[in-house]
Amino acid sequence: MSQFPQHKARKRFGQNFLHDAGVIDRIIRSIRPRENDHLVEIGPGQGAITSGLLASGAQLDVVELDKDLHPILMGQFGFLDRFRLHKGDALKFDFRQLVAGDEKLRVVGNLPYNISTPLMFHLLEQSDCIEDMHFMLQKEVVLRLAATAGMNHYGRLGIMVQYHCRVEHLFDVGPGAFNPAPKVDSAIVRLVPHATLPHPADDVEVLEILVRDAFNQRRKTLRNTLKALLSAEEIEAEGIDPGTRPEQVDLAGFVRLANRLARKRSASA
Repeated sequence: MSQFPQHKARKRFGQNFLHDAGVIDRIIRSIRPRENDHLVEIGPGQGAITSGLLASGAQLDVVELDKDLHPILMGQFGFLDRFRLHKGDALKFDFRQLVAGDEKLRVVGNLPYNISTPLMFHLLEQSDCIEDMHFMLQKEVVLRLAATAGMNHYGRLGIMVQYHCRVEHLFDVGPGAFNPAPKVDSAIVRLVPHATLPHPADDVEVLEILVRDAFNQRRKTLRNTLKALLSAEEIEAEGIDPGTRPEQVDLAGFVRLANRLARKRSASA
């Protein structure tokens, strides 16, 4: 029995602690940690996945916001030189500071639903130092991340994450694997930053603006949703029917439209 009292999950941190040994083992097997890896775990909680990661012999940094969990984690793992605890908010954390030389980080996390999207984009801003990411997320978020053109969940989130990464929906996890049990299903996703962007944008911020505007009224056609940015003729010039709805346009198509918009803006500057 642990020398520490049972920690009660806190709603304000969006905590749902994983306790199902079968699910934990499947997550570790999906990550396949290696002895020479430099792993980073976001929100280790009570250490359910942490011990499996450390069993590989890898270096592990963990970032935990909840101060009550710090002594629990140090009590379990603090004796290992390969374990380092960083006390703070992952949304504000500089992951590049952990990198030595040309090594790359492998990031793991059971992410609270309320911060999962901003945290992923915070990490993607530092993707030059990341080999891959494995996250437990709300299943609906994973469906949105992995969706491609024409699918129900396809939209702004999937397009912008797929611009930066290869996305793999690995497997689903039911509420019973957690304590307390969430009201929704979860899923494990693997994100692998592209070594070379398959569809590079001239200006990523312009791409973000164009995709946001396109999906603001997703049932309308591009002719209507993008009219403040591009004319129907300009859309058609990129090989896209202006009468198409945004969910029918793939990532490559959105990048072509964004590059046209970037050129148009720089020409008029």
